[in-house]
Amino acid sequence: MRRAAHGAACLAVLAALAIALAACAAPEHKPGAPWHHTTTGFRNPAGSPQRNPWWMRLPWVLTRPVAMAFNLTVPPADHLVPPAEAVQRYRALAGKNTLTWIGHMTALLRLGGKTVLTDPWFSDYASPIPPIGPKRYVAPGIPIADLPPLDVVLISHSHYDHLDLETVEMLPNRRRITAIVPLGLGHFFEERGYGRVIELDWFETARVHGMAFTAMPVIHWSKRSIFKSNDTLWAGFAIEGPGGQRLYFGGDAEYGPVYKENAKLYGGFDVALLSIGAFSPRIVMDGAHCVPADCLKMGLDLGAHTLAGLHWGTGPLGSDDFSEPPDRFRAAAKAAGIADERVWILRIGETRVLPRR
Repeated sequence: MRRAAHGAACLAVLAALAIALAACAAPEHKPGAPWHHTTTGFRNPAGSPQRNPWWMRLPWVLTRPVAMAFNLTVPPADHLVPPAEAVQRYRALAGKNTLTWIGHMTALLRLGGKTVLTDPWFSDYASPIPPIGPKRYVAPGIPIADLPPLDVVLISHSHYDHLDLETVEMLPNRRRITAIVPLGLGHFFEERGYGRVIELDWFETARVHGMAFTAMPVIHWSKRSIFKSNDTLWAGFAIEGPGGQRLYFGGDAEYGPVYKENAKLYGGFDVALLSIGAFSPRIVMDGAHCVPADCLKMGLDLGAHTLAGLHWGTGPLGSDDFSEPPDRFRAAAKAAGIADERVWILRIGETRVLPRR
């Protein structure tokens, strides 16, 4: 216990140092490149809300590793579909376009007989130095051994709960999988033997197995090492299946004017997969993760019919209570007059048939 506490304290100090270093200078535009490219990496779209300065976030950062180490959250029994039942239900819907929530922002999509796995996190910890860091308190909805053959792995950004290298190395048949990632993340998949790796900048499109994946601007950030921030790109994705079904996968995102702008180019989705959790405390998450009501607005701005709330109920990423994200998401939808059937809060391991607008 003493060693774990010492490690947690060291991690907190390193995290604080990284925040301070990242805040030393504003990024400068890279000449001749799009506006979001800087001389050191990337930045959010113009007009995006800004994160609070590092010294305001520091107290939470310093105490968070210890708080996570002693997290005793026990999800209710009905939060997780039993694995055997989850696999059976998924297989029973063969031939249909489906969404299965594996947990966090990991979703298994089946479109026109092709399979897409988003932001795969199957390991126990979302951390560079486990057992320090966020530990999942529910198992993945479908175990890796029971996944169908995958056609595409889709990554939104570099954070450890979205790009989990332990999982990336565990996925079977990597030679047949195409990895689609934002700029700067391709080498993680090339080094691990993925058959095809495609890096996308915002507004670029990749066509794979009859599907189209377009990287879209979102308001977030990236970090994977102590001394670098925003050195790789982050993105949401417009996904069009072989039969024309349109999905939006948002990764992590804060709310801002960019989503209405995105809608002018790519809007109109059958289903939007939105990150609704880890929004608290606002002094830390403001500018990075949207509150549930704003997450709902994001989906509506994008012209999505069905709004699926993910990124909660898997591990302690923020300070929000276990059921707070879905409760507030549903309440916001009710206040906006949105029919219940358009708002999806899934159980981990649950599979649903994707609707059409």
